[in-house]
Amino acid sequence: MQHIISILLENEAGALSRVAGLFSARAYNIESLTVAPTEDPLVSRMTIVTSGSADVIEQITKQLNKLIEVVKVVDLCEAGHLARELMLIKVKATGAARDEMKRMADIFRGRIVDVTDAIYVIELTGNGSKLDAFIEAIDADLILETVRTGVCGIARGDRVLSV
Repeated sequence: MQHIISILLENEAGALSRVAGLFSARAYNIESLTVAPTEDPLVSRMTIVTSGSADVIEQITKQLNKLIEVVKVVDLCEAGHLARELMLIKVKATGAARDEMKRMADIFRGRIVDVTDAIYVIELTGNGSKLDAFIEAIDADLILETVRTGVCGIARGDRVLSV
């Protein structure tokens, strides 16, 4: 089962590599990883998507909590949460494909963020399956480049991950 683990850690050099090293040393796969400073410049928030049984996730959580830089660890999948990804996709947009790309972007609530005579860059946000569906819905020959951020997640309601 897929889990979204959210980590608050001290914003210092090497913290990311120690967390990634913990996963690789135990042969756990990181499917997605995002990290950025929080409202407190001394603390970063890392979001890791990984798969495993409840026992594996519990083991990962325990090991993460042992790292000196880690302030707090939460499995967002334990309760209600929101998760989103950002995708930028560069597509050919000439002739009939130009109108089709505009229509598909509208259907998926995407935005065209860059336009040339022959190319659109479309920005989409949503869950991973929405982004995958967009890619499947358009002609693969029209895709020039795809970039995805990985998952960002936050708990619903009054549950807050803070120091």
